[in-house]
Amino acid sequence: MGRMPELPEVDALGEFLRERVVGREIVAVHIAQIGALKTFDPPLTDLVGRTVTGVERHGKWLDLALGRRGDADDGEPHLVFHLAKAGWLRWKDEMPPASTPAGRPMGRRAGPLALRVWLDDGAGFDLTEAGTRKRLAVHVVGSPEEVGPIASLGFDPRSELTAERLGAALRTRNQQLKGALRDQTLVAGIGNAYSDEILHAARMSPFTLTKSLTDDDVARLTDATRQVLDAAVAAASGKPAAELKDAKRRGMAVHGRTGETCPVCGDVVREVSFADRSLQYCATCQTGGVPLADRRMSKLLR
Repeated sequence: MGRMPELPEVDALGEFLRERVVGREIVAVHIAQIGALKTFDPPLTDLVGRTVTGVERHGKWLDLALGRRGDADDGEPHLVFHLAKAGWLRWKDEMPPASTPAGRPMGRRAGPLALRVWLDDGAGFDLTEAGTRKRLAVHVVGSPEEVGPIASLGFDPRSELTAERLGAALRTRNQQLKGALRDQTLVAGIGNAYSDEILHAARMSPFTLTKSLTDDDVARLTDATRQVLDAAVAAASGKPAAELKDAKRRGMAVHGRTGETCPVCGDVVREVSFADRSLQYCATCQTGGVPLADRRMSKLLR
């Protein structure tokens, strides 16, 4: 099952952080995986001594706004990060002191740790990333729009979803519907897992071409998008960061459930595999009972 945090989990992480970090001062910050830090000006050390003034979500990105130091008119930087496929945020009510070896894991000792942040009340958080392919991204910027992928985001399906907007976005080019829903420049925050769930709820094939969508198709897809995301956000809301991944898995109807029974019709959930991901679907609900060809070596849906 795809592990990437998507809109509902990132939304819940933002809510979780907002309750704990707004009004708190950053007293120390260390980068453990230097490749995760994508910017150099302002430096990471510029965050120390600043107070967190807000936490916002942009698609799958989280954005911590930081106030000026004292009365200094030296700008208000943002700590912006994307957890990528295998990243996560781990909260600690009691952090090891930053001055101790345990507080500053670096190099090989860092393991999955990418970034560690200490707050003035003794708590803090780690950004971690499992596996060898490191894609977690941390930016320190004057404005989140300075981060290219944020500047190019499409509309947010939680706050800006209408049938007209979704239809216009999907019909900008002719591509498979699964790939279009995952395209962050069209719709922000939906990834591999929730695109499977939305298409199942809408009873549509992942390989439907966007130019073929009728107004009725778009209306059905809009309703399904709203239904799936609203339910996932509600399920994730208020949960501790450590429980969000399990909550995501439990809520899935088809994604990550190859070989299990479709909860709607009782057919078996099937899978199509690609080089670096897979999709799950129900043939009875979505493709008129016809199984899709397994395109394991295909370049489609990249």
